[in-house]
Amino acid sequence: MRIRDQLGSVFSDEEFREAFGERGRPGISPGQLALLSVLQYAENLTDRQTAHAVRARIDVKYLLGMELTDPGFDFTVLTGFRQRLLDHGLEERVLDLLLERLAGQGLVSAGGRQRTDSTHVLAAVRRLNRLEFIGETLRACLEALAAASPQWLASWIEPAWQERYGARTDAYRLPSDRSERDRLAQQIAADGYRLLEAVHALAAPVWLPEIPAVSVLRTVWIQQFTRTVTDRVQTVCWRGKEDLPAGRALIASPYDAEARYSQKRGSPWTGYKVHLSEDCSGAGQPHLITHVVTTDATSNDATVVDAVHDALTAKGLKPAEHLLDSGYSSAELLLTAPADRDISVIAPVRPNSTPQQVRAAGFGRSAFTIDWQDKKAICPSGQDSRYWTAGLDNNGRHAIRIRFATTTCAPCPVRDQCTRSTQYGRQLTVRPQEQDALLERVRIEQTTEAWKERYAARAGIEGTIHQVVAVSGMRRTRYRGLAKTHLGHVLAATAVNLIRLDAWWNDTPLARTRTSRLATLELTA
Repeated sequence: MRIRDQLGSVFSDEEFREAFGERGRPGISPGQLALLSVLQYAENLTDRQTAHAVRARIDVKYLLGMELTDPGFDFTVLTGFRQRLLDHGLEERVLDLLLERLAGQGLVSAGGRQRTDSTHVLAAVRRLNRLEFIGETLRACLEALAAASPQWLASWIEPAWQERYGARTDAYRLPSDRSERDRLAQQIAADGYRLLEAVHALAAPVWLPEIPAVSVLRTVWIQQFTRTVTDRVQTVCWRGKEDLPAGRALIASPYDAEARYSQKRGSPWTGYKVHLSEDCSGAGQPHLITHVVTTDATSNDATVVDAVHDALTAKGLKPAEHLLDSGYSSAELLLTAPADRDISVIAPVRPNSTPQQVRAAGFGRSAFTIDWQDKKAICPSGQDSRYWTAGLDNNGRHAIRIRFATTTCAPCPVRDQCTRSTQYGRQLTVRPQEQDALLERVRIEQTTEAWKERYAARAGIEGTIHQVVAVSGMRRTRYRGLAKTHLGHVLAATAVNLIRLDAWWNDTPLARTRTSRLATLELTA
């Protein structure tokens, strides 16, 4: 109710005219549906619960400007509204409209300080082992074909397939014996190849290969199996771990082909990753989320920073300072952001020495002298490197690989402190000279108290992520697919902004950082 009193009609129907046009509008206006979708995430409601709240709650009717006798609408209207937003590329419009209204009131502006961090998001699918995965992929394809073309499927499918794939793979116990599991996997693989051949046969309807489930089946079979045919005898084998495609391309579920498996600090998950940017400029201003980016789980954090800067600039909210953690920082970003976008990036860079080298008192990168003119490195023992190769690293960034000859490192008395390789000499990877000098300067700066005090403001983004997760249930997406998941994240971010605005208008102070009783216990020496 306070939101309506302070902001009025934030979401007008005109902003969504492109999605609805002049005809085909629902009984409730698009602007009301946008506000209601935000309220749905603010209270973590399902579509059915949201539709019931419109019929039964006076505060919701007041927010939407509806009569008390209004009967409401069917909950499926919300599904259609979200799909129209996606179809017309308006998924970020809800958050942008709120920010435009707040910018007019001076609550957000350009030239301030912002911070960004990411967290993992679980997909709305189960994690399956490899045997369950291929079985469920084939079953999902058969289900889709049975719905799309039942006559064609019934004309050639064997009765045994109904018994074999009629129920979900988690509805029965898989064999425990390794040989039986291998035979079952070969049976499923052979059935999958036979189904794909039938779908692409001349006698089959030409549109069958366009069914998404068929495309997923074909991709999964390519990723998971190898097939050889010798004298009309087919041999199917699992692909080894070293033969599987990269994680960014490997499908993890037949029901969400865009979800990916990833792992961070020993915690694995299948799904996505969301990046939240938040304004943290003024001491007396509310901290509001300004941008949301959703990626698959395998994406490197550093790849989204330029897109975030461009989006904030387009919104008129370009910050003067951007606080990031080490996962986002890179030499290229620290150089290009101030020069190309006039944004000062404050982010720590990783040390030269690995934790293993520190524990073993070994030689890190700083122990080597780089001779940029002669293109060589000099080790702590005074030996020169032999190979100098400029190229790109695994993330597509410019890097120089330096390697010492095996004959140089083999007789070295401090070899154990330098490398664990028994076949090759020490290898180094460094950035180009300008970037390398910048990294060394930042490593020195980040040890000073002034830099630490300046960077301390970044810690607040952790609380923002916790609030969004706790309020909207963002840890597990409600939808399948990257686009729908991103729309949900935008609505969740808008909902948290409204909650924070309400607290700010009510002069509700920020919660203090919680400290455990054990930490505050005064112990006698």
